[in-house]
Amino acid sequence: MDENVRKIMDIKLERTKKALEKNNMNAIILNNVDEVVSYFKNTVEADSRLSVGGSQTLFEAGLIDLFREMPIYFEDRYEEGITREQQHEIFRKAFTCDYYVTSSNAVSESGELYNIDGTGNRVAAMAYGPKKVIVVVGENKLVVSLPDAMKRLETTAAPMNAQRLERKTPCTITGTCSECYSEERICSTYTVTKRQTTPNKGRITVLLVKENLGY
Repeated sequence: MDENVRKIMDIKLERTKKALEKNNMNAIILNNVDEVVSYFKNTVEADSRLSVGGSQTLFEAGLIDLFREMPIYFEDRYEEGITREQQHEIFRKAFTCDYYVTSSNAVSESGELYNIDGTGNRVAAMAYGPKKVIVVVGENKLVVSLPDAMKRLETTAAPMNAQRLERKTPCTITGTCSECYSEERICSTYTVTKRQTTPNKGRITVLLVKENLGY
């Protein structure tokens, strides 16, 4: 990355970090996915229970394979051969886990997490249930404001995720959201995590990574 671009991105990351902390969320800036892996190795306790939300970021960071190797109880939604009902049972178990790891579709520089979900299990667990939520976010997901977050969802995250999931939706053809009524639409539940209440201060930790990760 160009040195000048890097300096501006670092300014934006620091601004976002401070805003997240003001909103009662922990925020840590990491240089690369190797530091992300080290963070989890040093943070997640042995014999704890961990589950994940649907996320391309976690695959790109190598975290799914890591969790499978760690001495923990991993509620693995991606386990080969499980049925849809078994997967939904894992979704429900996530609410009682010690750790829930996911990404966010967008993070505003004012310290807000913006997400759109299909089934709703991911955003539900982010909001309530697991003791700790760790959100891994590449710097490509930083936006200035909530309107910018919505635009990012409509033009980037939603079409790309629909393509990844091989959904038959208009956005996989046009590259942008059309507020469709497709049976395979993945955009159903929209949430903004604006602030953690004082009793829940620090429940959510956002790892801001100086790499492009996910959609």
